[in-house]
Amino acid sequence: MERFAELLDRLVLTPSRNGKLRLLTDYFASVPDPDRGFGLAGLTGGLDFPAIKPAMLRTLVEERVDPVLFAYSYDYVGDLAETVSLIWPGEAGRADAPALSEVVERLSRTSRSEAPTVMARLLDGLSPSGRFAAIKLATGGLRVGVSARLAKQALASFGDVEVQEIEELWHGLSPPFTALFAWLEDKGPKPENAAKAPFRPVMLSHAVAEADLPAIEPATYAAEWKWDGIRVQATAEDGVRRLYSRTGDDISGAFPDLMEAMDFEGTLDGELLVGDPRERTGTFSDLQQRLNRKTVSRAMLANYPVFIRCYDLLASGARDTRALPYTERRELLESFVRELPPDRFDLSPTVSFRSWQELDEKRCNPPHPVIEGVMLKKKDSPYLPGRPKGPWFKWKRDPFTVDAVLMYAQRGHGKRSSFYSDYTFGVWTGPAEDPTLVPVGKAYFGFTDEELRQIDKYVRDNTVERFGPVRSVRADRSHGLVIEVAFEGLARSSRHKSGIAMRFPRISRLRWDKPTHEADRLETLEAMLPTAMAAASGK
Repeated sequence: MERFAELLDRLVLTPSRNGKLRLLTDYFASVPDPDRGFGLAGLTGGLDFPAIKPAMLRTLVEERVDPVLFAYSYDYVGDLAETVSLIWPGEAGRADAPALSEVVERLSRTSRSEAPTVMARLLDGLSPSGRFAAIKLATGGLRVGVSARLAKQALASFGDVEVQEIEELWHGLSPPFTALFAWLEDKGPKPENAAKAPFRPVMLSHAVAEADLPAIEPATYAAEWKWDGIRVQATAEDGVRRLYSRTGDDISGAFPDLMEAMDFEGTLDGELLVGDPRERTGTFSDLQQRLNRKTVSRAMLANYPVFIRCYDLLASGARDTRALPYTERRELLESFVRELPPDRFDLSPTVSFRSWQELDEKRCNPPHPVIEGVMLKKKDSPYLPGRPKGPWFKWKRDPFTVDAVLMYAQRGHGKRSSFYSDYTFGVWTGPAEDPTLVPVGKAYFGFTDEELRQIDKYVRDNTVERFGPVRSVRADRSHGLVIEVAFEGLARSSRHKSGIAMRFPRISRLRWDKPTHEADRLETLEAMLPTAMAAASGK
């Protein structure tokens, strides 16, 4: 347990993605089974202990510490696990502290009535770091800058395999992953993909450079509208139905209305949107009403029904279609979608064009406000995992928006004095393999009251440093909040570390669905400068 606690401490204090990868691979190499597998499960949300509740922990500590002192401490620290681990009046750890596997086994078989006694004895025998790790593990609150995707990348590095191999196996594996580690260490065969309806790693695009378009033959690419929703993968196999985010997270439980309609055998790649595709396509704000919900009310299902606008077909029945060229997959997709419920699935239409100028005119004047640009797809390209250079490009309609990462938050004024409502955000710069964030602007409007409460909670849950009224939040390649920032123009600025100042920046929307490593780079803003500077000056 103490070795896992040490890993958590070091992950929290390591900002770089490469540094976190090294810590994880070292942990996998130095910790034996089954502890390393349970550590992996804890980091990726694969453990659940329903008998352990935060309210029970508060009651436990208030039985041992003056409740007023605890309340003051909790208010100052802001994190229950950290407060309890520091204020708990137990010994400072014993030589016979339990192994992580023992803790997992003990908590797994604990009933609600036994939980207070079991948890108290556990905390008595651990160091403050061990207590912190145990509480976070027990309550599912591990936020140390490690996403499931980063953990899979660490496994791939540890075993010298492609991360796509891990992703395709992942949903058929279970803790403590003994067979997986045996394969990665060349001590056993590769595990069979035991999951029904598995996740298939998605294909991503690069932003198009308009200066490069003259060198590209328009006839070799097809164009589709780029819809403003979230990218999902819907897969159904032998009665098992799953909906995945583009990073492979299973989000099926949040969309029961869509799951009920997935009466097919295959895998679809598309955009999750709100509405009825035969009548209305809702905005991203409408879709946000359905995101990040554990339960969905009947009213929510009725007022904000979801559907998938289909882009691609990755499997049809037992046939894997990913190796086929785009044009063949498109034909199969058209036939496949015709057999699906029209209120839950439709086909993203293609955009006919003969020149880049013609496509540019259509891109700037789309037929629907929920369209944010066009996608370019090479007609002979197979469906390749990751972000290969060349087959797919995205060409957004609005040049004055960027995806940035929240870095700092400050308390507001007046009615907002109790909320962290002023946000500083940044974009990536430096080497592609290990970039850093540089601040590019600050915004304090553009969000609803409900979104303000969501961001405020996120800031409090993810604070890493405090500077008076300002909090620094966790922001690295694997953990953070991406926000789409809209602005009126750009200007050169020697006062800003980035060298760029935004004119009237505002938060356009929250991208809870987008991984931080996919946020924009400083080069994106620099490429906008000629046009955005003219806009800022009114020319």
